[in-house]
Amino acid sequence: MTDEPACPLPADLPVPPPARRVERVQLRDGQVSSGTRAVPEEVPVALTFNGTTHAVMMASPTDIAAFALGFALTEGIVAAKEEILSRDVIVVDEGIEARMWIAEEKMKHLSARRRALAGPTGCGLCGVESLAEAVKPAAHVTATSVFAPDMVLGAMATLGPLQALNRETRAVHAAAYFEPGRGILALAEDVGRHNALDKLVGMAADAGFDTARGLLLLTSRVSIEMVQKAAVLGVGVIAAVSAPTSLAIRTAEAAGITLAAIVRDDGFEIFTHPGRIAPASSERDHVA
Repeated sequence: MTDEPACPLPADLPVPPPARRVERVQLRDGQVSSGTRAVPEEVPVALTFNGTTHAVMMASPTDIAAFALGFALTEGIVAAKEEILSRDVIVVDEGIEARMWIAEEKMKHLSARRRALAGPTGCGLCGVESLAEAVKPAAHVTATSVFAPDMVLGAMATLGPLQALNRETRAVHAAAYFEPGRGILALAEDVGRHNALDKLVGMAADAGFDTARGLLLLTSRVSIEMVQKAAVLGVGVIAAVSAPTSLAIRTAEAAGITLAAIVRDDGFEIFTHPGRIAPASSERDHVA
């Protein structure tokens, strides 16, 4: 087998819209009314390597090229963007195919650990074949950037207005990358929180961001998979609107990641490595 696709790509069908308006009957305060509501689209996305389907994930039909790259990175299929020789997004009758081509040596390694992974919305561990694989340690993060609490709050405050799909549907998650002085540089939305973060990882890799400088913003709860993916992204700080799980806290502690959660207008809670969030600028010199 060569390192290039063996067959031509079929003609693209139109990409499904990220949201659709549907008919619905509304019951509020004892009153009945009819009309329409915007709801997010959800489609099967097949992630294939060298012509073999590795995973089928239910996802929003946006930023699929970034999703494919981010998935390949967070799953450890490749270690860098450059290891993907080609990346194509093809819309078919049944959904979307993200076709990637990797070196034959990489493909042999992938085939050796291949798992049938069908990921319904919100599930990031379907198809994992062992308990050890499910709770594997996250990569160790060495980012040293320090953020004032007001900066964390300000970063989160800027996220909502940028969530176009969520403003329309009120039904999707977001993951965003923020840098001091530059604001939110990349934002991904998806019906699945894991998918949104994978998309963000792909966006950051495509853009070549030095992610050690910034922080990760999440609109979802923080579970172990989100910490594992954040470690691949390389950020030193996760800031999330919802609470973390106990396993996520242990994983972040071991990975050297600062985990701030339950972010509200008046503050937040820090669960691991608080040194990256300095209560005052005068304390920054004391942070390792």
